[in-house]
Amino acid sequence: MSLADVRLLELPTVDDDRGALTAMESCRDVPFEIRRVFFLHGVRGPRGGHAHRSSHQFLVPVAGSFRVEVSDARHSESYQLGEPRRGLYIPPRIWVHLDSFSASAVCLVLTDTPFDKDDYIREWDEFVGVSHAPRGDA
Repeated sequence: MSLADVRLLELPTVDDDRGALTAMESCRDVPFEIRRVFFLHGVRGPRGGHAHRSSHQFLVPVAGSFRVEVSDARHSESYQLGEPRRGLYIPPRIWVHLDSFSASAVCLVLTDTPFDKDDYIREWDEFVGVSHAPRGDA
């Protein structure tokens, strides 16, 4: 995967005099079947600092704001997330680092796999080796 595969996606939102409602559906608004949902809140320091071997992720700033830095081991990009109508799709084999959380930040994370500790690449040097390997060798 490369940074070209990371992308911001607009989420369907209905606004009326009562407020806004934003919804997400698997394989329609989120580009994979959702298998796991969790959220980060009360964050007091950086999060992430890893990549996934096979999991796809979708990050939504449901409250507050935070910064997401992504890298393919060759290049990096940063995204400032703070609009709940827009989420960030992150494919496998992309290093993710989250920081600069506002006091009220809540980051909703959707993935296409259940939790598996073996899916995580937590060491940068290992990530660089895996990211430069052909897809079948990882």
